[in-house]
Amino acid sequence: MNMALPRPPRVTVEIVFDFVCPWCYLGIHRFQRLRQSRPDLPLTPVWRPFLLNPDMPRSGISRADYTARKFGDEDRARRFHAAISSIAAEDGLDLAFPRIARAPSTVDAHRLVRLALERGVAAEGLVLDIFQAYFSAGLDIGNPDALAAIGEANGLRHNETAAFLASDRAIEQIHADNLFVHRLGINGVPCFIIDGQAAIAGAQEPDILERLIELAVADVEGA
Repeated sequence: MNMALPRPPRVTVEIVFDFVCPWCYLGIHRFQRLRQSRPDLPLTPVWRPFLLNPDMPRSGISRADYTARKFGDEDRARRFHAAISSIAAEDGLDLAFPRIARAPSTVDAHRLVRLALERGVAAEGLVLDIFQAYFSAGLDIGNPDALAAIGEANGLRHNETAAFLASDRAIEQIHADNLFVHRLGINGVPCFIIDGQAAIAGAQEPDILERLIELAVADVEGA
């Protein structure tokens, strides 16, 4: 008689992030590398929105205006962009800041992730595609048409996605989720919360996340 081995308990990894954060792009890319190299780790990602610019108009603003407000001067912005671009390039990511013409609201991008989860679509590929569209292709990820196209490429129905984004569905939930993670004391992203216990901030190397997750898996299996 063939007997199936019991499956190990799954460990949740809550990923708190925003789509205009280059460190989040790098951190989630590294998390994906970990999952690919360790398919044996029983992980369940949980995506938590964090709004770096909660008062951003839904239509966004020009990237030049946003950069001036955030960095104060072009030289400071250029130095930051060059530094993070160099680090990301070592991981195979192309951060093309000069291609970005508009600083978007990310509420709709987070809503799209929520819709994907409701429809049973794996969110990880969608999340990375939104990051790539913004940081590499310079697309306006606050634009509903751009988001609907990304959603369709990841298995969502274009017309349904467009209608969802044109509505007000889940807007309040995104803002409530953002408030929730702030109340947890999280004030910087990315942040990875492992099995509701350990929290680690920053774009961590895969081996660091791997060790923390292995400890969480061992704790769950030993409970």
